[in-house]
Amino acid sequence: MRPRPAPIAEQAGEPARQVVVARGPREAPVAWVGVALVAAFAALISAVAADARWLAALGHAIAGQGRIPDGVPFATAASHGWPNVPVLAELVFGGLDTLGGARGLQVAQVLAVTIACCLVALDARRLGAGDRSTVVALIGVIPATFAAIVAIRAQLFSLALFPALVVILRSEARRPSRAIWAVPPLLAVWSNLHGAVLTGLAVAGAYLLIERARREPLLAGGVLAVSLLAVCATPALQHTPSYYAGVVGGEAARQGVGLWAPFSFSSGPDIATLVCLALAVWPIARARPRPWELVALAGLGLLAARTARGGVWLVLMAAPLAAAGLPWREPRRARVVPLVLAACAVLVVAGIARGPLNTAATPRLVDRALLDAHGTPILADTMRAEQIALAGGTVWIANPVDAFSRADQRVWLAWLEGKPSGDVALAHAPRVVLVARASPAARRIAGNTRYRLDAQDANTDVFVRRR
Repeated sequence: MRPRPAPIAEQAGEPARQVVVARGPREAPVAWVGVALVAAFAALISAVAADARWLAALGHAIAGQGRIPDGVPFATAASHGWPNVPVLAELVFGGLDTLGGARGLQVAQVLAVTIACCLVALDARRLGAGDRSTVVALIGVIPATFAAIVAIRAQLFSLALFPALVVILRSEARRPSRAIWAVPPLLAVWSNLHGAVLTGLAVAGAYLLIERARREPLLAGGVLAVSLLAVCATPALQHTPSYYAGVVGGEAARQGVGLWAPFSFSSGPDIATLVCLALAVWPIARARPRPWELVALAGLGLLAARTARGGVWLVLMAAPLAAAGLPWREPRRARVVPLVLAACAVLVVAGIARGPLNTAATPRLVDRALLDAHGTPILADTMRAEQIALAGGTVWIANPVDAFSRADQRVWLAWLEGKPSGDVALAHAPRVVLVARASPAARRIAGNTRYRLDAQDANTDVFVRRR
């Protein structure tokens, strides 16, 4: 049975975008191939990255104490009064760590990636994309969002919630209804999970101000006002804006390092994202995006240039449009589709059974560092500091780095980059330093005669102060 086109309600002076409503059982399996391929890729290549384990460590602290601690309990650097906003994410990560350790986080990552791809496929089909076009767009998501797919970190919540928001907004753009009031609750939950809620709020604002306000200005203004309040519906309440100001205005963001690094032509994943987006320009233009979508895409493009990891939101919003603009409409029945789906399911199970790739210190090396420290704080880089915290140890400073003073942030970042001004950080770790092998910090401390290499594995060096 062929897809049956359904017209959209036209806006004054705007061409109607045709929506293809999927009919018949034979179409769905073909579209699911793209989802299955991305899920299998995430299961096989994923690794726990920085900005993940500190959530679990704080989640354990909250569950153990029965309250939200003041500041960061596993760090000795001053963090008193830090407004802890993502408490829900901390509890979820703590529960996942209790249930399955790193594998529990991997399962959550694969689930988030799968939900994101399902929503992208749903959005593409509603925009009129054919099965083959949808599969091609989803396959393009792999190189375009490589880092987001393979790196298990706090943003996995946003991987699922951002496409959900876009689906709601595009559905409302086609057929306005009171369902737009689902946006504030979605943002309220999102704000308790991850800071990319600000990106979602900006995209929702583009729709409400540019599209909806022309028809229903009072409703659009009301939804936007309630959405702003919803973002503050966190344990920090009125201090929530201070938390986000600290994140966006922290030293890492100001210096453009780590997760805040800008787009770079020397980065393979960044170049892959740029190439995929460049190839998508023509089909996106054919899909005739609405004005609010163009504004949102332009804003997300600026975000991706300023902070490379922000490119994932641009890709997730652009992929359904690219699929809708590709010329392949007629579905093809392929007998290999069930085999591909079965093979992807086997790969997902195999990847989860093996567990995520280890890119940080081994548990044995973490235990060795804790033993050498004798209860004193350890100086470590981002991922290894989070490992120490999750193992019950103490560090000088770690993620969430915005919880600490600007002065401490600057010293730690300088130490991570191997700068002489960062040597001050060594005074806060009387015994042990844990660093990635061949990193700038490792090279600098290797030349420090007051420290000796005590142990190492494939990824990590443990330095101990000489007596």
